[in-house]
Amino acid sequence: MKADALRGHLDALLLATLDGRALHGYAIIEALQERSGGALDLPTGTVYPALRRLERAGYVQSTWSTVGGRQRRTYRLTQAGVQTLQAERLAWREFTSAIEGVLEAAPAKT
Repeated sequence: MKADALRGHLDALLLATLDGRALHGYAIIEALQERSGGALDLPTGTVYPALRRLERAGYVQSTWSTVGGRQRRTYRLTQAGVQTLQAERLAWREFTSAIEGVLEAAPAKT
């Protein structure tokens, strides 16, 4: 999938991936790949800065833990993040409905 196609949607994708669960950064990348059937293979250089931006905005919260002797940061949605995700989902449904209306094949003229 082209990176341009994701422009403006990365935050919503990350919030949706964290919906109802806490994940560390690499697990978020893996979940995006899995849930998209492999279409979304985002580099860490894209995902981690976006997660930090979402944390600064108050949409996600992170905690550090040690697993197998390695430090990792785990992210979860805040209440503001849950509300933002709900709004993003509504906006996405409205957007896709409008685009489908345009892209659908026009009825044949008789």
